[in-house]
Amino acid sequence: MKCILLSIVAIILVSCNQRSKKEFRENFDTSLLKQNEKFRLEGEYDSLVNLNKRYYKQADKANYEEGKALCYINLAEVNISLENYQKSQILFDNAKEILNHSENAIHKARFYNVYGRFNMELRRVDKAFEYNKEAMRWIRQSENSELKKNILFNIYLREATYLMQKKQPQKALEYFQKARRLDDTGLAACAISDYIYMNKKMDSAKKYVMQAYYNTKAKGKKDGIALYTSTILGEYYIADKQYDKAEQALMEALEIDDKTKRIYAYYTKYIYNDLRTLYEQKGDKEKAYFYLKAYTEAKNKTNTALLKTINQDMESFIAGAKEDSEKHKNKMQWVVFLSLAVFALSGTYAWRIISSLRKRKRDLKIEAEKLRNRMDSKKQEEIIELARKNDPEFLTRFREIYPEFIDKLLMINPDLENSELTFCAMLKLHFTSKEIASYTLVQHRTVQQKKYRIRKRLNIPTETDTYHFFDGLN
Repeated sequence: MKCILLSIVAIILVSCNQRSKKEFRENFDTSLLKQNEKFRLEGEYDSLVNLNKRYYKQADKANYEEGKALCYINLAEVNISLENYQKSQILFDNAKEILNHSENAIHKARFYNVYGRFNMELRRVDKAFEYNKEAMRWIRQSENSELKKNILFNIYLREATYLMQKKQPQKALEYFQKARRLDDTGLAACAISDYIYMNKKMDSAKKYVMQAYYNTKAKGKKDGIALYTSTILGEYYIADKQYDKAEQALMEALEIDDKTKRIYAYYTKYIYNDLRTLYEQKGDKEKAYFYLKAYTEAKNKTNTALLKTINQDMESFIAGAKEDSEKHKNKMQWVVFLSLAVFALSGTYAWRIISSLRKRKRDLKIEAEKLRNRMDSKKQEEIIELARKNDPEFLTRFREIYPEFIDKLLMINPDLENSELTFCAMLKLHFTSKEIASYTLVQHRTVQQKKYRIRKRLNIPTETDTYHFFDGLN
Protein backbone atom coordinates (compact mmCIF):
# COMPACT_ATOMS: atom_id res chain seq x y z
CA MET A 1 0.00 0.00 0.00
CA LYS A 2 2.82 2.36 0.93
CA CYS A 3 4.56 1.66 -2.38
CA ILE A 4 1.36 2.42 -4.29
CA LEU A 5 0.94 5.76 -2.48
CA LEU A 6 4.56 6.70 -3.22
CA SER A 7 4.06 5.86 -6.89
CA ILE A 8 0.93 8.02 -7.06
CA VAL A 9 2.76 10.93 -5.39
CA ALA A 10 5.65 10.55 -7.84
CA ILE A 11 3.27 10.59 -10.82
CA ILE A 12 1.53 13.72 -9.48
CA LEU A 13 4.88 15.47 -8.93
CA VAL A 14 6.08 14.60 -12.44
CA SER A 15 2.77 15.77 -13.93
CA CYS A 16 2.90 19.06 -11.99
CA ASN A 17 6.51 19.58 -13.01
CA GLN A 18 5.70 19.04 -16.70
CA ARG A 19 2.71 21.40 -16.51
CA SER A 20 4.84 24.01 -14.73
CA LYS A 21 7.56 23.72 -17.38
CA LYS A 22 5.01 24.09 -20.20
CA GLU A 23 3.46 27.19 -18.58
CA PHE A 24 6.91 28.74 -18.08
CA ARG A 25 7.81 28.21 -21.74
CA GLU A 26 4.48 29.53 -23.06
CA ASN A 27 4.76 32.64 -20.85
CA PHE A 28 8.40 33.06 -21.91
CA ASP A 29 7.55 32.92 -25.64
CA THR A 30 4.52 35.22 -25.41
CA SER A 31 6.22 37.83 -23.24
CA LEU A 32 9.45 37.87 -25.25
CA LEU A 33 7.85 38.15 -28.71
CA LYS A 34 5.30 40.74 -27.58
CA GLN A 35 7.93 43.03 -26.02
CA ASN A 36 10.35 42.44 -28.89
CA GLU A 37 7.77 43.54 -31.47
CA LYS A 38 6.88 46.61 -29.40
CA PHE A 39 10.52 47.75 -29.22
CA ARG A 40 11.11 46.91 -32.90
CA LEU A 41 8.18 49.03 -34.09
CA GLU A 42 9.17 51.90 -31.80
CA GLY A 43 12.74 51.83 -33.10
CA GLU A 44 14.08 51.20 -29.58
CA TYR A 45 17.26 49.38 -30.54
CA ASP A 46 18.95 49.41 -27.10
CA SER A 47 15.81 48.18 -25.35
CA LEU A 48 15.34 45.40 -27.89
CA VAL A 49 18.92 44.13 -27.62
CA ASN A 50 18.89 44.26 -23.80
CA LEU A 51 15.53 42.46 -23.74
CA ASN A 52 16.89 39.57 -25.80
CA LYS A 53 20.09 39.38 -23.78
CA ARG A 54 18.05 39.16 -20.59
CA TYR A 55 15.71 36.49 -21.95
CA TYR A 56 18.63 34.54 -23.37
CA LYS A 57 20.11 34.28 -19.87
CA GLN A 58 16.73 33.18 -18.48
CA ALA A 59 16.42 30.51 -21.16
CA ASP A 60 19.95 29.29 -20.49
CA LYS A 61 19.30 29.08 -16.74
CA ALA A 62 16.07 27.14 -17.35
CA ASN A 63 17.77 24.89 -19.93
CA TYR A 64 15.25 26.13 -22.52
CA GLU A 65 17.21 25.88 -25.76
CA GLU A 66 14.27 26.86 -27.98
CA GLY A 67 13.95 30.08 -25.95
CA LYS A 68 17.53 30.88 -26.96
CA ALA A 69 16.58 30.25 -30.59
CA LEU A 70 13.84 32.91 -30.37
CA CYS A 71 16.41 35.42 -29.11
CA TYR A 72 18.69 34.59 -32.03
CA ILE A 73 15.80 35.06 -34.51
CA ASN A 74 14.78 38.41 -32.98
CA LEU A 75 18.31 39.81 -33.27
CA ALA A 76 18.73 38.39 -36.78
CA GLU A 77 15.56 40.27 -37.79
CA VAL A 78 16.94 43.58 -36.49
CA ASN A 79 20.15 43.08 -38.45
CA ILE A 80 18.12 42.50 -41.64
CA SER A 81 16.57 45.98 -41.28
CA LEU A 82 20.07 47.41 -40.82
CA GLU A 83 21.36 45.54 -43.90
CA ASN A 84 23.89 43.79 -41.66
CA TYR A 85 23.41 40.50 -43.46
CA GLN A 86 26.52 38.64 -42.30
CA LYS A 87 25.53 39.03 -38.65
CA SER A 88 21.98 37.94 -39.54
CA GLN A 89 23.29 34.76 -41.16
CA ILE A 90 25.35 33.82 -38.08
CA LEU A 91 22.36 34.36 -35.79
CA PHE A 92 20.04 32.41 -38.09
CA ASP A 93 22.54 29.52 -38.18
CA ASN A 94 22.60 29.43 -34.36
CA ALA A 95 18.79 29.35 -34.22
CA LYS A 96 18.54 26.68 -36.91
CA GLU A 97 21.00 24.41 -35.12
CA ILE A 98 18.73 24.46 -32.07
CA LEU A 99 15.43 24.15 -33.95
CA ASN A 100 16.66 21.19 -36.00
CA HIS A 101 16.06 19.16 -32.82
CA SER A 102 12.69 20.77 -32.02
CA GLU A 103 9.11 20.01 -32.98
CA ASN A 104 7.72 23.30 -31.64
CA ALA A 105 5.51 24.52 -34.50
CA ILE A 106 5.34 28.16 -33.32
CA HIS A 107 9.14 28.47 -33.13
CA LYS A 108 9.67 26.90 -36.54
CA ALA A 109 7.00 29.07 -38.15
CA ARG A 110 8.63 32.18 -36.68
CA PHE A 111 12.08 31.07 -37.92
CA TYR A 112 11.04 30.30 -41.50
CA ASN A 113 8.94 33.46 -41.80
CA VAL A 114 11.83 35.75 -40.82
CA TYR A 115 14.39 33.67 -42.71
CA GLY A 116 12.21 34.05 -45.81
CA ARG A 117 12.41 37.83 -45.42
CA PHE A 118 16.21 37.56 -45.10
CA ASN A 119 16.42 35.69 -48.40
CA MET A 120 14.12 38.23 -50.04
CA GLU A 121 16.47 41.05 -49.01
CA LEU A 122 19.26 39.09 -50.73
CA ARG A 123 17.01 38.91 -53.82
CA ARG A 124 16.52 35.16 -53.58
CA VAL A 125 12.82 35.34 -54.38
CA ASP A 126 12.32 31.59 -54.92
CA LYS A 127 14.05 30.77 -51.63
CA ALA A 128 12.01 33.39 -49.78
CA PHE A 129 8.80 31.93 -51.23
CA GLU A 130 9.89 28.40 -50.27
CA TYR A 131 10.73 29.32 -46.67
CA ASN A 132 7.48 31.21 -46.19
CA LYS A 133 5.56 28.15 -47.41
CA GLU A 134 7.43 26.16 -44.76
CA ALA A 135 6.40 28.75 -42.16
CA MET A 136 2.79 28.32 -43.31
CA ARG A 137 3.04 24.54 -42.93
CA TRP A 138 4.31 24.80 -39.36
CA ILE A 139 1.90 27.49 -38.18
CA ARG A 140 -1.06 25.35 -39.26
CA GLN A 141 0.18 22.60 -36.94
CA SER A 142 0.26 24.90 -33.89
CA GLU A 143 -2.46 25.39 -31.31
CA ASN A 144 -4.63 28.52 -31.40
CA SER A 145 -3.10 31.41 -29.46
CA GLU A 146 -2.31 35.12 -29.71
CA LEU A 147 1.19 34.21 -30.90
CA LYS A 148 -0.23 32.08 -33.71
CA LYS A 149 -2.41 34.98 -34.87
CA ASN A 150 0.54 37.41 -34.92
CA ILE A 151 2.86 35.06 -36.76
CA LEU A 152 0.15 34.08 -39.24
CA PHE A 153 -0.42 37.78 -39.99
CA ASN A 154 3.28 38.18 -40.87
CA ILE A 155 3.24 35.00 -42.98
CA TYR A 156 0.25 36.25 -45.00
CA LEU A 157 1.87 39.68 -45.46
CA ARG A 158 5.14 38.15 -46.66
CA GLU A 159 3.31 35.72 -48.95
CA ALA A 160 1.55 38.66 -50.62
CA THR A 161 4.86 40.48 -51.09
CA TYR A 162 6.52 37.45 -52.69
CA LEU A 163 3.53 36.85 -54.98
CA MET A 164 3.87 40.44 -56.20
CA GLN A 165 7.51 39.72 -57.06
CA LYS A 166 6.35 36.63 -58.96
CA LYS A 167 3.90 38.77 -60.96
CA GLN A 168 0.79 37.16 -59.46
CA PRO A 169 -1.14 40.31 -58.39
CA GLN A 170 -4.54 38.69 -57.84
CA LYS A 171 -3.17 36.03 -55.48
CA ALA A 172 -1.11 38.72 -53.75
CA LEU A 173 -4.23 40.78 -53.07
CA GLU A 174 -5.96 37.72 -51.59
CA TYR A 175 -3.15 37.30 -49.06
CA PHE A 176 -3.05 41.03 -48.30
CA GLN A 177 -6.76 40.81 -47.43
CA LYS A 178 -6.16 37.72 -45.26
CA ALA A 179 -3.50 39.68 -43.39
CA ARG A 180 -5.82 42.67 -42.97
CA ARG A 181 -8.44 40.50 -41.25
CA LEU A 182 -5.86 39.63 -38.57
CA ASP A 183 -4.49 43.18 -38.19
CA ASP A 184 -5.50 46.08 -35.97
CA THR A 185 -2.39 48.22 -36.52
CA GLY A 186 -3.10 49.61 -40.00
CA LEU A 187 0.02 47.97 -41.45
CA ALA A 188 -1.90 45.64 -43.78
CA ALA A 189 -4.13 48.48 -45.02
CA CYS A 190 -1.02 50.50 -45.80
CA ALA A 191 0.55 47.57 -47.67
CA ILE A 192 -2.65 47.15 -49.71
CA SER A 193 -2.59 50.87 -50.53
CA ASP A 194 1.02 50.58 -51.70
CA TYR A 195 0.06 47.59 -53.85
CA ILE A 196 -2.99 49.30 -55.39
CA TYR A 197 -1.10 52.58 -55.90
CA MET A 198 1.57 50.72 -57.91
CA ASN A 199 -1.26 49.36 -60.06
CA LYS A 200 -2.46 52.95 -60.71
CA LYS A 201 -5.85 52.60 -58.98
CA MET A 202 -5.69 55.94 -57.19
CA ASP A 203 -9.18 56.06 -55.63
CA SER A 204 -8.85 52.64 -54.02
CA ALA A 205 -5.29 53.44 -52.91
CA LYS A 206 -6.49 56.60 -51.16
CA LYS A 207 -9.18 54.68 -49.27
CA TYR A 208 -6.67 52.25 -47.77
CA VAL A 209 -3.83 54.68 -47.10
CA MET A 210 -6.14 57.14 -45.33
CA GLN A 211 -7.56 54.29 -43.26
CA ALA A 212 -4.02 53.34 -42.21
CA TYR A 213 -3.04 56.98 -41.60
CA TYR A 214 -6.01 57.76 -39.36
CA ASN A 215 -5.40 54.49 -37.49
CA THR A 216 -1.84 55.52 -36.60
CA LYS A 217 -2.96 59.07 -35.75
CA ALA A 218 -5.64 57.74 -33.40
CA LYS A 219 -3.02 55.70 -31.54
CA GLY A 220 -0.67 58.68 -31.36
CA LYS A 221 2.40 56.54 -31.97
CA LYS A 222 5.39 57.56 -34.05
CA ASP A 223 6.66 54.08 -34.82
CA GLY A 224 7.60 51.89 -37.78
CA ILE A 225 3.98 51.61 -38.93
CA ALA A 226 3.51 55.40 -38.79
CA LEU A 227 6.78 55.78 -40.71
CA TYR A 228 5.57 53.44 -43.47
CA THR A 229 2.12 55.05 -43.56
CA SER A 230 3.36 58.66 -43.83
CA THR A 231 5.80 57.69 -46.59
CA ILE A 232 3.16 55.89 -48.66
CA LEU A 233 0.75 58.81 -48.11
CA GLY A 234 3.44 61.20 -49.40
CA GLU A 235 3.99 59.04 -52.49
CA TYR A 236 0.23 58.94 -53.11
CA TYR A 237 0.01 62.75 -52.96
CA ILE A 238 2.98 63.11 -55.35
CA ALA A 239 1.25 60.83 -57.87
CA ASP A 240 -1.96 62.85 -57.39
CA LYS A 241 -0.01 66.14 -57.84
CA GLN A 242 -1.06 67.41 -54.38
CA TYR A 243 2.46 68.65 -53.70
CA ASP A 244 1.86 70.64 -50.50
CA LYS A 245 0.18 67.65 -48.83
CA ALA A 246 2.94 65.37 -50.13
CA GLU A 247 5.58 67.63 -48.58
CA GLN A 248 3.74 67.66 -45.25
CA ALA A 249 3.44 63.85 -45.17
CA LEU A 250 7.07 63.24 -46.13
CA MET A 251 8.37 65.77 -43.59
CA GLU A 252 6.32 63.93 -40.99
CA ALA A 253 7.91 60.68 -42.19
CA LEU A 254 11.39 62.24 -41.79
CA GLU A 255 10.53 63.26 -38.21
CA ILE A 256 9.44 59.70 -37.36
CA ASP A 257 12.47 58.30 -39.18
CA ASP A 258 14.78 60.35 -36.96
CA LYS A 259 13.21 58.71 -33.90
CA THR A 260 13.21 55.13 -35.22
CA LYS A 261 16.33 54.98 -37.43
CA ARG A 262 18.38 52.88 -34.99
CA ILE A 263 16.25 50.00 -36.25
CA TYR A 264 14.85 51.37 -39.55
CA ALA A 265 18.17 52.81 -40.79
CA TYR A 266 17.50 51.57 -44.31
CA TYR A 267 14.34 53.70 -44.66
CA THR A 268 15.85 57.21 -44.72
CA LYS A 269 17.06 57.02 -48.31
CA TYR A 270 13.56 56.17 -49.59
CA ILE A 271 12.11 59.32 -48.01
CA TYR A 272 14.94 61.43 -49.44
CA ASN A 273 14.30 59.95 -52.87
CA ASP A 274 10.57 60.73 -52.58
CA LEU A 275 11.41 64.34 -51.63
CA ARG A 276 13.78 64.56 -54.61
CA THR A 277 10.93 63.42 -56.89
CA LEU A 278 8.53 65.89 -55.24
CA TYR A 279 10.77 68.92 -55.75
CA GLU A 280 11.69 67.88 -59.29
CA GLN A 281 8.00 67.85 -60.17
CA LYS A 282 7.47 71.20 -58.42
CA GLY A 283 10.39 72.65 -60.42
CA ASP A 284 12.43 73.50 -57.30
CA LYS A 285 15.82 72.44 -58.66
CA GLU A 286 17.77 73.57 -55.60
CA LYS A 287 15.80 71.38 -53.19
CA ALA A 288 15.67 68.53 -55.69
CA TYR A 289 19.48 68.58 -55.89
CA PHE A 290 19.76 68.81 -52.09
CA TYR A 291 17.66 65.68 -51.58
CA LEU A 292 19.33 63.86 -54.46
CA LYS A 293 22.65 64.44 -52.69
CA ALA A 294 21.11 63.48 -49.35
CA TYR A 295 19.71 60.31 -50.92
CA THR A 296 23.11 59.22 -52.24
CA GLU A 297 24.85 59.95 -48.94
CA ALA A 298 22.17 58.77 -46.48
CA LYS A 299 23.08 55.12 -46.45
CA ASN A 300 26.79 55.77 -46.05
CA LYS A 301 26.32 58.38 -43.31
CA THR A 302 23.79 56.51 -41.18
CA ASN A 303 24.90 52.91 -41.48
CA THR A 304 28.65 53.42 -41.02
CA ALA A 305 28.27 54.84 -37.52
CA LEU A 306 25.31 52.67 -36.56
CA LEU A 307 26.79 49.40 -37.75
CA LYS A 308 29.96 50.00 -35.76
CA THR A 309 27.92 50.12 -32.55
CA ILE A 310 25.61 47.35 -33.66
CA ASN A 311 28.49 45.05 -34.57
CA GLN A 312 29.97 45.57 -31.11
CA ASP A 313 26.61 44.69 -29.52
CA MET A 314 26.18 41.64 -31.69
CA GLU A 315 29.77 40.49 -31.08
CA SER A 316 29.13 40.86 -27.36
CA PHE A 317 25.94 38.81 -27.61
CA ILE A 318 27.57 36.09 -29.72
CA ALA A 319 30.60 36.05 -27.38
CA GLY A 320 28.22 35.60 -24.45
CA ALA A 321 26.55 32.72 -26.22
CA LYS A 322 29.95 31.15 -26.86
CA GLU A 323 30.84 31.57 -23.19
CA ASP A 324 27.66 29.72 -22.23
CA SER A 325 28.61 27.01 -24.69
CA GLU A 326 32.07 26.74 -23.11
CA LYS A 327 30.51 26.38 -19.66
CA HIS A 328 28.38 23.50 -20.93
CA LYS A 329 31.46 21.98 -22.53
CA ASN A 330 33.37 22.19 -19.23
CA LYS A 331 30.48 20.51 -17.44
CA MET A 332 30.53 17.76 -20.02
CA GLN A 333 34.27 17.28 -19.48
CA TRP A 334 33.68 16.77 -15.74
CA VAL A 335 30.96 14.25 -16.47
CA VAL A 336 33.27 12.42 -18.86
CA PHE A 337 36.10 12.50 -16.33
CA LEU A 338 33.97 11.02 -13.54
CA SER A 339 32.45 8.48 -15.90
CA LEU A 340 35.89 7.30 -16.96
CA ALA A 341 36.57 6.15 -13.40
CA VAL A 342 33.69 3.71 -13.69
CA PHE A 343 33.23 3.19 -17.41
CA ALA A 344 36.58 3.12 -19.19
CA LEU A 345 34.92 2.42 -22.53
CA SER A 346 33.18 5.84 -22.52
CA GLY A 347 36.56 7.34 -23.47
CA THR A 348 35.94 6.33 -27.08
CA TYR A 349 32.58 8.08 -27.02
CA ALA A 350 34.10 11.25 -25.57
CA TRP A 351 36.82 11.22 -28.23
CA ARG A 352 34.18 11.02 -30.94
CA ILE A 353 32.29 13.97 -29.49
CA ILE A 354 35.45 16.10 -29.33
CA SER A 355 36.37 15.13 -32.90
CA SER A 356 32.86 16.03 -34.03
CA LEU A 357 33.11 19.42 -32.32
CA ARG A 358 36.46 20.10 -33.97
CA LYS A 359 35.11 19.11 -37.35
CA ARG A 360 32.07 21.31 -36.78
CA LYS A 361 34.36 24.22 -35.93
CA ARG A 362 36.37 23.67 -39.12
CA ASP A 363 33.19 23.39 -41.19
CA LEU A 364 31.81 26.59 -39.71
CA LYS A 365 35.05 28.40 -40.53
CA ILE A 366 34.90 27.18 -44.15
CA GLU A 367 31.21 28.13 -44.42
CA ALA A 368 31.93 31.58 -42.99
CA GLU A 369 34.66 32.10 -45.59
CA LYS A 370 32.35 30.93 -48.40
CA LEU A 371 29.63 33.26 -47.15
CA ARG A 372 32.07 36.18 -47.04
CA ASN A 373 33.19 35.46 -50.62
CA ARG A 374 29.59 35.20 -51.81
CA MET A 375 28.73 38.49 -50.15
CA ASP A 376 31.79 40.20 -51.73
CA SER A 377 30.89 38.79 -55.16
CA LYS A 378 27.27 39.92 -54.75
CA LYS A 379 28.38 43.44 -53.79
CA GLN A 380 30.65 43.60 -56.84
CA GLU A 381 27.79 42.58 -59.14
CA GLU A 382 25.50 45.09 -57.44
CA ILE A 383 27.76 48.12 -57.98
CA ILE A 384 28.40 47.14 -61.61
CA GLU A 385 24.64 46.98 -62.18
CA LEU A 386 24.17 50.37 -60.44
CA ALA A 387 26.84 51.87 -62.74
CA ARG A 388 25.12 50.48 -65.83
CA LYS A 389 21.85 52.06 -64.71
CA ASN A 390 23.62 55.36 -63.90
CA ASP A 391 22.00 55.08 -60.45
CA PRO A 392 22.76 57.98 -58.02
CA GLU A 393 23.55 55.39 -55.31
CA PHE A 394 26.45 53.92 -57.34
CA LEU A 395 29.18 56.04 -55.70
CA THR A 396 27.88 55.39 -52.17
CA ARG A 397 27.90 51.62 -52.68
CA PHE A 398 31.30 51.79 -54.41
CA ARG A 399 32.75 53.63 -51.38
CA GLU A 400 31.61 50.80 -49.11
CA ILE A 401 33.49 48.19 -51.13
CA TYR A 402 36.56 50.26 -52.10
CA PRO A 403 36.95 52.82 -49.26
CA GLU A 404 40.74 53.05 -49.62
CA PHE A 405 40.50 53.76 -53.35
CA ILE A 406 38.40 56.90 -52.81
CA ASP A 407 40.61 58.02 -49.89
CA LYS A 408 43.76 57.72 -52.02
CA LEU A 409 42.18 59.70 -54.85
CA LEU A 410 41.31 62.50 -52.41
CA MET A 411 44.83 62.42 -50.98
CA ILE A 412 46.17 63.09 -54.49
CA ASN A 413 43.59 65.82 -55.14
CA PRO A 414 41.21 66.81 -52.30
CA ASP A 415 39.21 69.03 -54.71
CA LEU A 416 37.82 66.16 -56.78
CA GLU A 417 34.05 66.45 -57.20
CA ASN A 418 31.58 63.57 -56.80
CA SER A 419 31.06 63.40 -60.57
CA GLU A 420 34.83 62.97 -61.01
CA LEU A 421 35.00 60.34 -58.28
CA THR A 422 32.15 58.49 -60.00
CA PHE A 423 34.02 58.61 -63.30
CA CYS A 424 37.20 57.28 -61.62
CA ALA A 425 35.15 54.51 -59.99
CA MET A 426 33.86 53.40 -63.39
CA LEU A 427 37.41 53.30 -64.73
CA LYS A 428 38.44 51.28 -61.68
CA LEU A 429 35.76 48.74 -62.70
CA HIS A 430 37.34 48.61 -66.18
CA PHE A 431 34.41 50.04 -68.11
CA THR A 432 35.47 51.08 -71.61
CA SER A 433 35.00 54.63 -72.88
CA LYS A 434 32.22 53.39 -75.13
CA GLU A 435 30.43 51.70 -72.20
CA ILE A 436 30.75 54.79 -69.99
CA ALA A 437 29.35 56.97 -72.79
CA SER A 438 26.41 54.60 -73.21
CA TYR A 439 25.61 54.31 -69.49
CA THR A 440 25.94 58.03 -68.69
CA LEU A 441 24.17 59.18 -71.89
CA VAL A 442 27.04 61.31 -73.21
CA GLN A 443 29.10 61.24 -76.43
CA HIS A 444 32.22 59.10 -76.73
CA ARG A 445 34.26 62.26 -77.34
CA THR A 446 33.07 63.69 -74.02
CA VAL A 447 34.34 60.60 -72.17
CA GLN A 448 37.76 60.99 -73.83
CA GLN A 449 37.86 64.63 -72.72
CA LYS A 450 36.99 63.56 -69.16
CA LYS A 451 39.83 61.02 -69.21
CA TYR A 452 42.24 63.77 -70.27
CA ARG A 453 41.04 66.08 -67.45
CA ILE A 454 41.32 63.28 -64.87
CA ARG A 455 44.92 62.64 -65.98
CA LYS A 456 45.70 66.31 -65.35
CA ARG A 457 43.82 66.42 -62.02
CA LEU A 458 45.62 63.31 -60.71
CA ASN A 459 49.01 64.00 -62.36
CA ILE A 460 48.99 60.65 -64.17
CA PRO A 461 52.17 60.40 -66.33
CA THR A 462 51.59 60.33 -70.09
CA GLU A 463 53.27 56.96 -70.50
CA THR A 464 51.09 55.34 -67.77
CA ASP A 465 47.90 53.56 -68.80
CA THR A 466 44.89 55.02 -66.95
CA TYR A 467 43.46 51.60 -66.05
CA HIS A 468 46.84 50.39 -64.71
CA PHE A 469 47.11 53.54 -62.61
CA PHE A 470 43.70 52.93 -60.97
CA ASP A 471 44.46 49.22 -60.49
CA GLY A 472 47.43 50.28 -58.38
CA LEU A 473 45.19 52.27 -56.00
CA ASN A 474 43.82 49.42 -53.86
